[in-house]
Amino acid sequence: MKTVLKALTLLVFVATTGCAHETPPPSSASKATSGLAPDSSSTATFPLSAADRDRERELRARFAQFWRTATGDRRTIYDTFISATPVAQGVSSEQVETASVRGWWVRPSVAEHDGVILYLHGGGFVAGSAKAYRGLASQLAARTHRPVFVLDYPLAPETTVPAAPDAVMAAYEWLRANGSERIAFVGDSAGGGLALVTLARVAHTSRPSAASAGVAFSPWVDLAFTGASMKDARLEDPVLTYGFLQAGARMYLGGADPRDPLASPLFGDLSRLPPLLIQVGSDERLLDDARQYAERASGAGSPVRLEVWQGMHHVFQVNVADLQTSGVALDRAAAFLVEAFSKGELP
Repeated sequence: MKTVLKALTLLVFVATTGCAHETPPPSSASKATSGLAPDSSSTATFPLSAADRDRERELRARFAQFWRTATGDRRTIYDTFISATPVAQGVSSEQVETASVRGWWVRPSVAEHDGVILYLHGGGFVAGSAKAYRGLASQLAARTHRPVFVLDYPLAPETTVPAAPDAVMAAYEWLRANGSERIAFVGDSAGGGLALVTLARVAHTSRPSAASAGVAFSPWVDLAFTGASMKDARLEDPVLTYGFLQAGARMYLGGADPRDPLASPLFGDLSRLPPLLIQVGSDERLLDDARQYAERASGAGSPVRLEVWQGMHHVFQVNVADLQTSGVALDRAAAFLVEAFSKGELP
């Protein structure tokens, strides 16, 4: 538990020190579609600009300082971290609580009506909330002009797998029952893994799928820890530690097989998936999670685009107030989603 708290204490500093720069207005997604065809597979590497290199260095120095001093409840710390992502202009939010689904709608004032986004938050399966993620969700809502539903799913150790994946499936069915015919899944870290778990489940049911695309920011897809980056001593991850991930995996699995596809989508059937975009930083433990998943999904015939952002930390998109790179990555993710929604009727 101390390992989890220490990692989450560090995470909060990423956001609370990330307000020195005003958030630039989101770029129109339609202006960033070049090279983002959702029906193809590719890998692209994005270099770090000199300006963001300096800003990233400053952030990391602040991380180290906060590491020595911050204390608090692990979930409060994590929610403070995420909620520091600024809310985009022209976006409103509304809480939802039904017998089967809890979360928040995040809606742009001007919205298209051809699809919705289901957002699954990160937090190592032990932390995170829909309320705290409204800022990050608003950045996507503003850029795509589509409503985003951020789901509250059950956390560990109170519950274990498959409680969270089942809650995501329930949210997917709830959206369909309420008229959503085209649904894009977006998630970060553990939530990115949950998004990919659900896309595989939906792809292999007898019912026609409403899933139009998936976007994963630094997804955690391998709770068996087979990727080399997880233990690579040369890699300096300023946010996540191997110990934090191990502790989260133990609580979430509750004795289940770490290679169970409901926990680790890397080991599932990756055929017949909708178009996928995966963004990952080069300086994070989950780098090989992203690489391995993209390779296996592409090998199974699913269209997947992998973007590796040089010099970036885990889920760097949350730092849109500080890093130009974060805004560019969000623009590209939004463009990918808009393009997927525009592909016409699902089969």
